[in-house]
Amino acid sequence: MGLPLEVGSEVRAMRILLVDDHAVVRSGIRQILQDTCAPEEIGEAADAGEALRAIYESDWDLVFLDIRLPGRSGIEVLRQIKANKPGLPVLILSTYPESQYAVRLIRAGAAGYLTKDAEEEEICKAVGQAVTGRKYISPVVGELLARQFDHANRDGDKPPHELLSDREYQIFIELASGARPVDIAEKYKISAKTVATHRTRILQKMELSNNAELTLYAYQHNLG
Repeated sequence: MGLPLEVGSEVRAMRILLVDDHAVVRSGIRQILQDTCAPEEIGEAADAGEALRAIYESDWDLVFLDIRLPGRSGIEVLRQIKANKPGLPVLILSTYPESQYAVRLIRAGAAGYLTKDAEEEEICKAVGQAVTGRKYISPVVGELLARQFDHANRDGDKPPHELLSDREYQIFIELASGARPVDIAEKYKISAKTVATHRTRILQKMELSNNAELTLYAYQHNLG
């Protein structure tokens, strides 16, 4: 069943842009949207540059955005979208668990956070809420937001990982999971030297000494 939008007295179907660097993922999400939401048009972009051009050159009702894109991260793309088109809802669709990125991205303006194993019904529900100006908050994400709220009220100051830039946070998560710098560099299409520089800044900002302490910190703060 479709989810039409009302514009004045006119009713029209949705236009959705899918942003993911894997064609097979875009194809799968496209099929789900066609089966459940019946959008008028589904556009596709494989990287940040294509996504931003499509967003600036045309009007969309919703963007599905992966946060792991070659060259420029989806987190940066989200912030740029919200800076230039604050009314355009962006749903994050990611392989990363909610505990690692959901709160940060919703605070940055995302309309919701879904993992790529989400059921069709959940995806359709998230789309319905996002295109009507609401945020889709799953039970898992709601619990994470509540924990962060309680933590802020209790301690006052932000936890160290919230002081990291978006790119530093991405690399922190990778290092904490045991990824090698060379693999991180390949994954994000940056140099190993850049990874090393970010690692140094991460350790300084978080007042930690090594990767083992990063891993322990991530475990203690439920960022695994």
